[in-house]
Amino acid sequence: MTSADLDHRLASLGRPLRLIVTGGGTGGHTYPALTAVRTTQARLAALGVGLDVLWVGTAAGLEARVAEREGIAFRTVQTGKIRRSSNPLGMLTRENVRDMGRVPLGAAQARRIVSDYRPDAVLSTGGYVAVPIGLAAKLCRRPLVIHEQTVRLGLANRALARAATRIAVSSESTLPLLPDATRSHAVVTGNPVRPEVFSGRRERAVAALGLRGFSPLLPTVYITGGAQGSVQINGMIREILPWLLFNANVIHQCGSGSIDEAADYAARLPVDQRGRYHVTAFVGPELPDVLALADVVVSRSGAGTIAELTALGKPSVLIPLASSAGNEQEHNALHLEAAGAATALVKEAVNAERLRTAVAPILASPPLRQRMAECARALGRPDAAEQLTDVLLSVAVPAQRGN
Repeated sequence: MTSADLDHRLASLGRPLRLIVTGGGTGGHTYPALTAVRTTQARLAALGVGLDVLWVGTAAGLEARVAEREGIAFRTVQTGKIRRSSNPLGMLTRENVRDMGRVPLGAAQARRIVSDYRPDAVLSTGGYVAVPIGLAAKLCRRPLVIHEQTVRLGLANRALARAATRIAVSSESTLPLLPDATRSHAVVTGNPVRPEVFSGRRERAVAALGLRGFSPLLPTVYITGGAQGSVQINGMIREILPWLLFNANVIHQCGSGSIDEAADYAARLPVDQRGRYHVTAFVGPELPDVLALADVVVSRSGAGTIAELTALGKPSVLIPLASSAGNEQEHNALHLEAAGAATALVKEAVNAERLRTAVAPILASPPLRQRMAECARALGRPDAAEQLTDVLLSVAVPAQRGN
């Protein structure tokens, strides 16, 4: 079906399109779903068609707060979280057994929700809460699109892969890892990135953060351990900070738990270095501007971070979170390193001296930064939200018959 044919069918629908979204627990699952909803809503609005959305998740998950903030109807289902272990016997814990006992109830709730709502399509972005709704979509013969943010399918999406109408993945590298039976209905869309990320301006970051001591002759490094910060990253930065400030301006998002200590350390820096070091607990609405200003990013390698860095074409040094589910952050970091877009510090390589060695050549060589930026941009998919919307709408149109 061509794009024009799809738009014609949608425009003649005569009612709002109905979409169930499921997935969450973390921002990595929640924000791609939200971006997809916003993009789908805008696409349909341009055709004069409304969008009714029901988000299904857990009451304690991030998705509940996001849905409330966005005015999206929200329902909960009982579900169980599987706490993984490298030893299969290690998974036979009291918590896992207790949570698995909730699965039958959650499955019944999910089937009732899907049957009553009669969605034109169901979008799952992963997380254990997505499994009952995804399976209910299959049982109720509703089109199911699963979206995977990381290189390897997460546990929930692996469970749903055979039930899915389409599997949307973020990277070409994922395709060979899919089971043969599911590869034929997989499509590479990329990982949706919030549109505001693309609106950053370097000069706004300087003004918003008051970076009057920054030198325009030096590159700028943005360091982040995520919204909560990272004690590991903060400790390594502390060890190499005098050297780093000799070679760069630094914006350091350290987390609320470390801000007092970091601010005290910053106050004791020599005056000429102090002006080139901006430490903050949290970077909020100004993040797009900070990313625009940054020449190099030092960070974790979660799926959302990778999507933003590649869409913007940012050279990076990546320090995967060792406890990430399925070791997904290490896979992400090594994927970017293999493409020439980043340097990955994994396992025994994670120490302050290795970090300095990784950052030094990138800071010293504008041509290297340019090559890494081009490699990152080659991996990026800034139109991922539009691509995922196309997939959703293309499966939703045939489902409208008989509704």
